[in-house]
Amino acid sequence: MSQEKLSEFVSSRATELGVPGAAVGVLLDGREIHASHGVTSLAAPLPVDEKTLFPLASVSKTFTATALMRLAAEGKVDLDAPVRRYVPELRLADEEAAARITVLNLLNHTSGLEWNLIDDGKGDRSLAGLVARLPELPLIAPPGARASYSQAGYNLAGRVVEKVTGLPFEQAMASLVLEPLGLTDTVYGLAEAMVRKFAVGYNRGEDGELHAARPWNAFKEGARGDNPGGGLASSVSDLLRWARFQLGDGEGLLPTAQLHRMRERTVELRGSTLGDGFGVCWFLHDFDGLRGIGHGGSGNGQVAELLIVPERDFAVVSLAGLGPDGHPFNQSVVRWALEHYLGVAEKQARPLPYDEGRARQVVGRYEIDAMDLDIATDGARLTLGVGIKPEIREASDEEMPPDHPAAGIGFLPGDGDEYIVTEGGLEGQRGYFSRDADGAVTGVDIAGRLFKRVTRTP
Repeated sequence: MSQEKLSEFVSSRATELGVPGAAVGVLLDGREIHASHGVTSLAAPLPVDEKTLFPLASVSKTFTATALMRLAAEGKVDLDAPVRRYVPELRLADEEAAARITVLNLLNHTSGLEWNLIDDGKGDRSLAGLVARLPELPLIAPPGARASYSQAGYNLAGRVVEKVTGLPFEQAMASLVLEPLGLTDTVYGLAEAMVRKFAVGYNRGEDGELHAARPWNAFKEGARGDNPGGGLASSVSDLLRWARFQLGDGEGLLPTAQLHRMRERTVELRGSTLGDGFGVCWFLHDFDGLRGIGHGGSGNGQVAELLIVPERDFAVVSLAGLGPDGHPFNQSVVRWALEHYLGVAEKQARPLPYDEGRARQVVGRYEIDAMDLDIATDGARLTLGVGIKPEIREASDEEMPPDHPAAGIGFLPGDGDEYIVTEGGLEGQRGYFSRDADGAVTGVDIAGRLFKRVTRTP
């Protein structure tokens, strides 16, 4: 393990992509190395290091899921039980679905709940308040029918934690997971983050200049409803400690079998860069027969990535303070680490030449509750652009992450419905188009979530 080579790569790639601050860590056979680049803030710069806090966004879900696995091991939660056993007030747009959704459906994203409720900054912004609003959230499929990534599902799982323990979610997480594992720099809320060294996130404006991201990830004043799905901040040092726990025997927190159950496939994912299936929360990966588990997170001007390969006692963490170019930075760090430390070279998917007939079948607008996705063709190439709905931007008094402008995509060999993004901040992302019984395209999957088609022209 070469500290110097890792540092050289991190610095070179971060400079190339204009990342103002990044921290990387690698664990192999019990040994850790770290590499950092840049500063915590362009306005008040301090050097980033392995103790610097970055928002984890959706990597937070791995902690929430582990807490529920502990409660299950203690006989306080049955993963196969309906959520209503623990949250009897649960109501949804579909009563049958509300009665059927299980705790495991929340943990492996098969609940059928769409991505999330929009935080309008009004009303009760606690987990109880989120549950009260869930009847507003569309369902995209019956419970258990398919996987589609749902932030709302994980926030509902956090309410299960509250109800079972009788504690506010954050206190319950500290007691169940964070304190027993000595994760002293893994915290919820600005009050905890601001007394530690933390990195400011940045977005690039249309003028190319970097602008500090506000708010700092999920840490909006008075908003706790997103904490289970994305509210943690942590450091490379603490995340490698977290990886050691996941690689171990449960450390008395969980029976080994219960910990390892989180790595076992519960549902398949099709055509996704995020993995080929879900365990309990974890995305599952196959690197030429070498199995990995991982999770990423994307917040406002901040991107996080954690990958663990249990067979090789290996983990890599990459945290970047830039959106959206922090994503290709993190992905390149993971690929480099896999190749240099494990000898695993990722096979690059090669798209087929442009096909006008195929392109015309998929052009149009697709949407989830918060975002629009437009697929268009100019007769020579197919493009995909995705962004927050304009009416949501206009109604919000807070800054939101920038949109992903139209970028090229290409179909992959096979049945003709899988594709790959070939450029931009989503470069390398894979997904697929779904069809009805008559063969008409009805939706598109990207980043593990389903966008439903609403028009045939963008």
